[in-house]
Amino acid sequence: MKFSEIVKKLGEAATNSSLANLPNLDPEIKELAAIDEAEKGTISYIEGAKFASAVDTTTANALILPADESLQLKAQEKGIAWIAAKEPRLLFAKTINIFYQPWQPAPEIHPSAVIHESAKIGQDVYIGAHVVIQPNVEIGNNVCIHPNVVIYPDVKIGDRTVLHANCTIQERSRIGADCFINSGTVIGAEGFGFVPTKEGWFKMEQSGYTVLEDKVEIGSNSAVDRPAVGETRIGSNTVIDNLVQIGHGTKVGFGCAIAGQTATAGGVQIGNRVIIAGQSGIANQVKIGDGAIVSAKAGVHSNVAPGEIVSGNPAIPYKIYLKSNAIIQKLPEIYQYIKKLQRKLK
Repeated sequence: MKFSEIVKKLGEAATNSSLANLPNLDPEIKELAAIDEAEKGTISYIEGAKFASAVDTTTANALILPADESLQLKAQEKGIAWIAAKEPRLLFAKTINIFYQPWQPAPEIHPSAVIHESAKIGQDVYIGAHVVIQPNVEIGNNVCIHPNVVIYPDVKIGDRTVLHANCTIQERSRIGADCFINSGTVIGAEGFGFVPTKEGWFKMEQSGYTVLEDKVEIGSNSAVDRPAVGETRIGSNTVIDNLVQIGHGTKVGFGCAIAGQTATAGGVQIGNRVIIAGQSGIANQVKIGDGAIVSAKAGVHSNVAPGEIVSGNPAIPYKIYLKSNAIIQKLPEIYQYIKKLQRKLK
């Protein structure tokens, strides 16, 4: 594909490009590549000043650059076609869509699928081999259900949602439109609810609902649990990584990102546009405000204010965490100094 074709397909997002000055600089682009792996025939991107030196060393034929005229001039001098963007990574993501689209099977119902007669199936739905759909399930239009998916009774799934192979949707789950649930993930399983008694643990049945709003994406081998009463809810446009545990009754807001191996206990409330980095743990009933960031491996035991960044275990404000770490590194020196003082005092 010619570079000029890519620019045309990107439309208004690519109005500022080298074609304006050098229309004959129109290389053939065969594929995309990371900047450190880019070769002849590829297009890559540079996100900011940290990677600016890559313009000098790359053999890519085209680059997506930040709005930096000096970088653009340097690329041009090297014979590299370029597109300038305020958000180069975002434009690179849009460029990937030009070269690659996920496999979408044609609508059909595989003969080995087991579908209860009370289930309502929309138009242009793909249902793969050995799928099981139980009573009173409602599936919207253009839904894609890959092989070995099991859908329990009383589940509703919105239009264009994709359920990848071997995921399980348990009862009382409500999944919105344009959601992606990856392999091995379980939506709506029983929450971890047990009441201690003298005789042992009394099981509290989980009679609530699990709700995924529109455009929620969940990675592989994650779990979103059903509560005893009320809802577990994941807000629209939220993305959840692999190996994440969302405890019963947790509420996650709009546009959040939760990285792998994170776990929330029951009743956690997470605001809008919150970022939770990997291997974090969030204790029961904790509230995390809008726009907050939880750093990797943080243990959050108390509420986090909107916009706050927390780190460590127990999690504390990031600036205090940095100061504490600086002091910890000096502890051997401080210890030796205290020993000398003790000897003098003796």
